[in-house]
Amino acid sequence: MENSKKIKPLGDYLLIEPLERETKLPSGIVIPDTVKEKPQEGKVLAVGPGKKDEDGNSMPLDLKEGDIVMFKKWGGTEIKINGKDLLLVKEEDVLALVEN
Repeated sequence: MENSKKIKPLGDYLLIEPLERETKLPSGIVIPDTVKEKPQEGKVLAVGPGKKDEDGNSMPLDLKEGDIVMFKKWGGTEIKINGKDLLLVKEEDVLALVEN
């Protein structure tokens, strides 16, 4: 039986799965992992309830599960869940929503 964990972010945190970019250049050259840049785009897997206002009420986040977002290059905390590299990112570190 696989050890499976479910993560529910707290506050204004988002759980994001970074989207990997193509590792092969059009010329056929493969870029090794050691020189690749960290992905700055990812899919939102889970969202927290939002920050609390002065009265203690949760202010909902603008993002939802399934959104594709761009985030700060060094934003977030890297975690590994069920063999996947994921990020916990504050909503303020998300720069844009990627629309189709």
